[in-house]
Formats: sequence, structure tokens, C-alpha cells
Amino acid sequence: MAEQNANQTTEQVAPLRLGRSVKADSAIEYIEGGATSAQGFRACGVHAGFRKDPQRLDMALLVADEPCACAGVFTTNVFCSAPVIVCREQLGNVGYGTARALVVNSGNANAATGEPGLQAARESARIVGDAVGCPASEVMVASTGVIGVHLPLEPFRVAVPDAVRVLSTEGGAQAARAIMTTDTVAKEAAVRFSGDDIGYESCTFTVGGMAKGSGMIMPNMATMISAITTDAPVSPDALHEALVEAANVSFNKVTVDSDTSTNDSCYVLASGAAAPAGAAPITIGSPALCRFKQALIAVCESLARQMAADGEGATKLVTVNLAGAATPADADLAARAVANSPLVKTAICGHDANWGRIAAAIGKSGAVFRQENASIDIMGMPVCRRGLTVAFDEDEALRRFEDPEIVLDVDLGEGSCETTIWTCDFTHEYITINGDYRS
Repeated sequence: MAEQNANQTTEQVAPLRLGRSVKADSAIEYIEGGATSAQGFRACGVHAGFRKDPQRLDMALLVADEPCACAGVFTTNVFCSAPVIVCREQLGNVGYGTARALVVNSGNANAATGEPGLQAARESARIVGDAVGCPASEVMVASTGVIGVHLPLEPFRVAVPDAVRVLSTEGGAQAARAIMTTDTVAKEAAVRFSGDDIGYESCTFTVGGMAKGSGMIMPNMATMISAITTDAPVSPDALHEALVEAANVSFNKVTVDSDTSTNDSCYVLASGAAAPAGAAPITIGSPALCRFKQALIAVCESLARQMAADGEGATKLVTVNLAGAATPADADLAARAVANSPLVKTAICGHDANWGRIAAAIGKSGAVFRQENASIDIMGMPVCRRGLTVAFDEDEALRRFEDPEIVLDVDLGEGSCETTIWTCDFTHEYITINGDYRS
């Protein structure tokens, strides 16, 4: 059997055909936009003074025209930041409630700052609330940057009133830039979907959002920092259910370096502004919620892929499709082992189709499977079948490595469970960025 496989060619072996985590819906359409694409929201990004460079935006403000439904998911890191603690409380420790605004500062994480950090988070919410015209309890706060440095309040006091004056429906792009840390590009996504056949005839709803994240990325809740809005009339508890499901198949499927941040937070706000006056809210179990979930997943998946592609020092987006697992847990274990493997990630950086590193990763993952059932493809090229090597064209592999996205397909041959994880390659630049992060 080994000799037979070694002599096979790529033409004789069919590539694996694996599913995607998000199923297409003809009622959902991708559009250009971000966090202010949905009706009822304004935003801006300004330089408040958290960073030394006066040309760099370092504070984002997102404001709803009226108080609206809000849901959030947060890091599970025990060493969580003050904003995470405060916002969990403000959402009643159940993950949903009502909000009017979100303020995000970059350059300072306000993590490992004790009671002064909690006071700073609460006071920043009060400052924003006073400027917007709402109670502090309706202001979500988030911070990103260096851990262990106390968050100054003076930038909020000086910059927030001016930020409120320049809020606009075109300000989403500036807000997305203001939350960046080591990101090289701002990350935005938006979709719209029809309300036909789900109880909102002739209505068109929008879901749009922004995110930041480039390093210290392997969330176990949501993303690094993300804000998503919709003008669909979703009830708070239904909004939370949808967000949890969307995060689990998007942001929770991203890893750059296997490290979970202290500050990971993701918020969704629903204004209902695109629904007719007096329209009933979208509730748990309704057909409308099913469609909204698909729209939300589409936005979250786009943002997740953007984050993986912009991993610190990365040159390639890497998609790991894992199928044939006996359980969902096994699928996740095996896929995550491949995505987090420094040997796999450096091989991709070096354009080396070294499938043995992928095999070693799934073998150590803890997923239950038999070696003789496993199959592996690299960029659509069969390289392993039934646990044994398959001959392939090395020159063709090098050509395919020029693609911006490298797809690895693995089938464990044990069952019907599957998943997708997004990551990136490891380059010398990753070490440079993180070696110089505080200097």
C-alpha cells in the first residue's frame, strides 16, 4: 500500500471536498461599510492623547440615536481588564441589556490596574454619558494596548465633548482606525438582508461592524475588540443568543499566536431603526432571528478572516478546514492544533508543502482518529491519503503558495463533524513586532 500511494499522482487522487462554517443565504448581500452602515448610529475616531503621535487616532466613539438593545461577549481570561469587569456588570452579568454608546481607547489596556482601573473605566463611562445625554450605565467601555499601565482620564475629559460634536454616519471608518494597535489595516464589514417572508415585508435590514486584532489572538468568547450594529428590531436576549452563536463560528475560530487577550470584548447594538414604527421585536425562536443570525455570522466571519490575514507580521491568511471528526470537540482540537503549530505556520512562510507537520499536529491534538483513515490536502493538492504519502508536483505547490490565502484540508475519516479555523503564517516580523512592543 505504501508503494502504491508513493507512486500516485495528483491527477489520480481527488481533492477533499469540505464544507464551510457559514451557509449561503440568497436573502443576505455583502455591501461596503462598517459600524455606521445600519440606520440609527453615528461614530467618529479622534486623537485624544492616549498615544504620543498626534497624527494617530486613539479613541473611537459609537453612539445610537436612542437607547437600544445591546449584547456583549467577553474574554474568559482570568486576568481580565477593568472595562470587561465593568461592562459585564452593566449588562447585568447576563450579557445583554440596553446601551446608548460605546467608547474605545487604544494605547492603554487598563488591565491589571486594580481598583483605580475600575474607577477609571466607570468614570470614562460617566464622561461619555454626560456628553451624549445618557446615564453612565448605558455606556459600554473598552480599552486596548499595553497591560499594567493606569488609564489617564484627562484625554476623555478633553476629547469626548469634541468627539460628540463630530459624530456622523460617515464616521465608522475613522472609528475603525482609532481602535487599531499593531493592526496594519482597519477592519470593517457589512451586509444587508431582506425582511420578506420573515414578518417584515418590504423591509431591508443592515448589519455592520468593525474590529481590531492582530496579535495576542486566540479568543475564547468573541474577538479582541469589536463593535457591531444593526437596524433590525432585535430583542436584547435574542441579540445575545445570536451573538454567542456567531462568535462561536467566527471570532472563536481565529488564532494568530494561541494567546487569549485580557481585554477581548464584542458588542452588538440593535436600533430597530429600519423597522416600521410599532413593529414587534425579533425574538428567540422566530424565523426572523434565524435570518438575522446568518447576517450576523456573515459579518463576524468577514471580520475574523480579516484579523487572521492581518496577524502580526503575517504574509498569508491560512484557512484550516477539518472534516471527518467523530465529535465537534475532536474537530476543534485537531484544527486548532494545526492552526497553532509553529512548525506548520513557519512551513507556510517558507512555501514548504511539508504535510508531515500537519500530520504531527493532528496526531498530538488529542482528537480520536486512526492514522490509516486520515487524509490531507494543501491548497487543493492531495498530499496524504489513508495516512500515507501521495506524490505531488513540488513546482506546482510553489506556484500555489503565491496565493494570498493558503487552504489546508484535513479529513480524519472518523465521522461527520467538521469545523474551520483561520490563522496566518509565522514570519521573522512577528518576533520583531513583539520584541519591540513596549519599546
